[in-house]
Amino acid sequence: MRILSAATALPANYYPQKVLIDAFRKYWGGRLDRFDVLERLHAATQVDGRYLALPLESYPQANWGDSNNSWIEASLQLGEEAVAKVMKAAQVAAEHIGAFFFVSITGVCSPSIEGRLINRMNLSQRMKRIPIFGLGCVAGAAGISRAADYVKAYPKQACLLLSVELCSLTVQPDDLSAANLISTGLFGDGAAAVMIAGSEYEGGGGPEIVDTRSTFYRNTEDVMGWDISGKGFKIVLSREVPEVVLKNLGHDADQFLADNGLSRKDIKSWVIHTGGPKVLEATEKALCLPAKSLDASWQCLRKTGNLSSASVLFVLEEVMKNRRPEPGTWGILAAMGPGFCSELVLLKW
Repeated sequence: MRILSAATALPANYYPQKVLIDAFRKYWGGRLDRFDVLERLHAATQVDGRYLALPLESYPQANWGDSNNSWIEASLQLGEEAVAKVMKAAQVAAEHIGAFFFVSITGVCSPSIEGRLINRMNLSQRMKRIPIFGLGCVAGAAGISRAADYVKAYPKQACLLLSVELCSLTVQPDDLSAANLISTGLFGDGAAAVMIAGSEYEGGGGPEIVDTRSTFYRNTEDVMGWDISGKGFKIVLSREVPEVVLKNLGHDADQFLADNGLSRKDIKSWVIHTGGPKVLEATEKALCLPAKSLDASWQCLRKTGNLSSASVLFVLEEVMKNRRPEPGTWGILAAMGPGFCSELVLLKW
């Protein structure tokens, strides 16, 4: 099993953080007692700017239905772009793709996005469709793991993973909670696609997927997720997220690596979800990583913010295109998300 290629797509609407802060100042006005608090929270995210699905003047949408319709339209556009890029990079024809996995946490539709793209892009009618909802930030890594499970069963096939996350369309404009204020400065919009091939697939190259590991942490449902109401998705984002990372990630990684006859010192490449500065710092501490080990993740965070499930796939693309390790290098791809849970993927470059 191996990853043949990764490709990303971003909306046309890019705004520096200062422009977004000014927009919130205009919208919230006197409803936010201390606007300097929001400015400090946004500065703490260390995000330079973000790409938004819609032009800034189009927010907020009238209701959840309007926001979700915008999510469908933008998901199809960005999804088509990312899928076309990854198919071209992997040199995989549509008839050779056996399954299409789609992950997102920022909108819903039926038929789901991958089904609509099969029509829109004239992809194979015989593709197996696997839409996955609810995994949030962990879904990019989990999608790779589930795709690896598929090509393990069908080693002559390739399969496609697509993540589209349009976090701006979930922002609750009248929610002045700390969680929502942080999310308005951290989360952005984007799409990413990955092509995964079985061990008997002919053609292409890329890092080998050696093993995967899913871990669920009991009684942590309130750490991260959504409360869903008539107004749409309301962010649940606890201060405990970095603590959960510190408490669990190092042990999880050590056990996973030991089961594969390895230890942390053998890992020279880290592809980590861009959860935010505190999450990345907790990851560095939990894994006792040398300086600059997560430079690719920090760079993606500054450029696009947290893109939920797509983030780790943006980091993967950056590493594959610009920071590819030497052949034979061991690597870990990892993300954590609602559940609370983690997903680890052992790679050999």
